Amino acid sequence: MIIAQITDTHIALDSPDADQRLRDFSRVVDDINSLDPAPDVIVHTGDIVHNGRLDEYAEAAAILATVRAPVCVMAGNKDDRANLLETFSPTHHHLDSDSPFIDYAVEASPLRLIMLDTLSAASNKGDFCAARLERLAAMIDAEIEKPIAVFAHHPPIEVLVGPDRYHFEDLDAMRALQDALTRSGRVIQLVCGHVHRPYTGHIGSIPVSIATCVATTLRRGDYPAPMQGKPVYALHRYEPDVGFSTETRIAGLQSL
Repeated sequence: MIIAQITDTHIALDSPDADQRLRDFSRVVDDINSLDPAPDVIVHTGDIVHNGRLDEYAEAAAILATVRAPVCVMAGNKDDRANLLETFSPTHHHLDSDSPFIDYAVEASPLRLIMLDTLSAASNKGDFCAARLERLAAMIDAEIEKPIAVFAHHPPIEVLVGPDRYHFEDLDAMRALQDALTRSGRVIQLVCGHVHRPYTGHIGSIPVSIATCVATTLRRGDYPAPMQGKPVYALHRYEPDVGFSTETRIAGLQSL
């Protein structure tokens, strides 16, 4: 199984680099469409847009509409739940416009994919309240055979580089999410964004993979020469006998 991960496109029509962000997003989608074999699913792990505006979502939706694979969208801290749902729920049947959270499960044999909503009403950092813990437990328990890959915008781990070590405002909420992920023993991978740099870690035995942002003007950290000025995304592969592997793909060039 192949999962293409796009994250942190930050479409912002009022930004001086608005055109660059749109080009970066389009170049990644074009590269995904060129892959052979094609991904089984594409997951955008949030911060689709930067200001939560409907006109920004319209631009993002137009780009994603050209993808030749099923797409799952999630909310990041810069997203607006209501406007995201208004834009995508008519064509993305996994989304529930009546739900208070944008979290859902997708059956993608041989895996069950779970999308989490880590938005906080108080800050750009993540949150995971008791209601979301209950919803996560229900999604894990609803299917007891398949291994599970979980996707979240905010990584619930300590990130040892960058200005913030923790990307949740409440460390107790972060630890409660960690406990919920490890409890079943069937979560085999956690995939995140938000940090704007590549990073890996773990929660117990669960590997955590963080992809850098697609928007090249917002990336943090140092990147090799082939990446300069070029958008990148992540390709996650799962084989039952091998497990997960993650590859960084440079749009239009070779992988790293």
